[in-house]
Amino acid sequence: MTLRDEDNGPVAVSPELQREITRQEARIEQYGGDDIKPPQEKPAAPPAADPNMVTWDGPDDPLNPQSWSERRRWMITAVCSLMTVNVTFASSAPTSATLAIANDLEVSREVAYLITTTFLLGYATGPLFWGPGSELVGRRPIFMVTMTLYTLFILGQSLAPNIETMLVTRFFSGFFAVAPLTNCGGVIADIWSAAIRGKAVSLFTACVFLGPTIAPIASGFITESYLGWRWVFWIMFIFAGACTILMFLTLPETYAPVLLAKKARRLRKSDPARYVDLYAEHDRQDWSLMGVIRRTLFRPFQMLFVEPILALVTLYLSLVYGVLYGMFGAIPVIFEQLRGFSISQNGLIFIGIGLGTSLGALTNYLLSRHYPALIIRWRGFPPAEERLLGGMVGAPLLVVGIFWLGWAGNYPSVHWAVPAVATVAIGMAISLIFMSFLSYLVDTYLAYSASALSANTVIRSAVAAAFPLFIVQMFQQLTVKWAATLLGLIGLLLAPSPFLFYRYGAAIRGRSTYAPCLDLKIAKELAAEKAAGIEKV
Repeated sequence: MTLRDEDNGPVAVSPELQREITRQEARIEQYGGDDIKPPQEKPAAPPAADPNMVTWDGPDDPLNPQSWSERRRWMITAVCSLMTVNVTFASSAPTSATLAIANDLEVSREVAYLITTTFLLGYATGPLFWGPGSELVGRRPIFMVTMTLYTLFILGQSLAPNIETMLVTRFFSGFFAVAPLTNCGGVIADIWSAAIRGKAVSLFTACVFLGPTIAPIASGFITESYLGWRWVFWIMFIFAGACTILMFLTLPETYAPVLLAKKARRLRKSDPARYVDLYAEHDRQDWSLMGVIRRTLFRPFQMLFVEPILALVTLYLSLVYGVLYGMFGAIPVIFEQLRGFSISQNGLIFIGIGLGTSLGALTNYLLSRHYPALIIRWRGFPPAEERLLGGMVGAPLLVVGIFWLGWAGNYPSVHWAVPAVATVAIGMAISLIFMSFLSYLVDTYLAYSASALSANTVIRSAVAAAFPLFIVQMFQQLTVKWAATLLGLIGLLLAPSPFLFYRYGAAIRGRSTYAPCLDLKIAKELAAEKAAGIEKV
């Protein structure tokens, strides 16, 4: 049997390995993925043992999202990226208005910090619902419901008469806003083949970090203007409403199992007698309440406790995510309190983080240019450790950036540009680490990647939610240099992670309960073929 590569023809695999690949692809179709799916070329019409099971009508089936025109697929990618910018913009936009909100609603600044925390707590709980929901009913219905409710809850923030209303509506906004973060990567995986998915994933990931870095810039100027802090939320409402309308008009359903289920229903309706036994694989999955709960609640946390790769990656990404949201409290201490910047001037410092995350996305793309060749060489399943190159750059760069920001920012006599440039290094490191490790988790766990990413998203969002509650006091009480030193030392302790995983990750995966390790099986076949002098056909 052969596994076909669309550019280089068929690649030989053994019957046993082909069965394993087909089984994994079926599991992936069943469980999906939160961000990006496994890096393999899926046959457009996989062989089905049951003639009554609906599949695509050949490689050019117009219903298959990967057969759509490149222009349409880039349009869908752009809409997903814009929604991602929007919901992440909302996460940090109020940070520059915290003092004004505290004064107007007559609460302490510490209580006002909960405005960001409650939003991130919504981020932590939403993935447990929206990822599985998209697998049940499709991507589009989830986006329609969540984007609409996320937008409407912003109204409660714009009109909030007290802090209680503000915090409740912020939580529910975050709860619904996380859907694009959870599912847009899945949309990208639905429409792009693995060999060329890197560009789309890099664009999407850059937008994940672009939103929270440009938001303080805009909100700083709005808060200082005659408009006041409430217009920060009105701008968020207008932006969210525009994105929601655009999504309604342009974003189609892309999830293949749901599309095939709809196709089966249409055929049964068109000719009930002929197609009475016709079904889609999606129809036969376990969508009972307990089945869904087992996949969405039990399995992610079970994996977190028994999988060392997932546990350490989650620990590291939680720190990195916390540092990102901690910057919204630390940067005002460095530039407003120590250097006398205004709110709007302080907001401009976040340009550095935005520039850094964009450079990180570009760097990750350049480091991944060899991946299409690896897909061919490894018959669709390269070693997961090949995704760690960006993390090897980002991990030490994050430590350098934190120490740079802390020690240069501690002394007002040092020109403001010196610590400001450090934010570029921090932003670039955060972007590289996230793209590298999230891709590593997907490639490691394949069919179980949705569960792995769900556990990771919940834990890192919960940790990030805590950072705004103590980061300002930490930088004030310990001083900027020693607070940064503490964070930098923790980062230094975890910095060897990508290097250690690159060296020992394959051995760890080989003992995993959830990692299928197809690359290890392919490696054995390649070694056997080399020993026997067999060439690829």
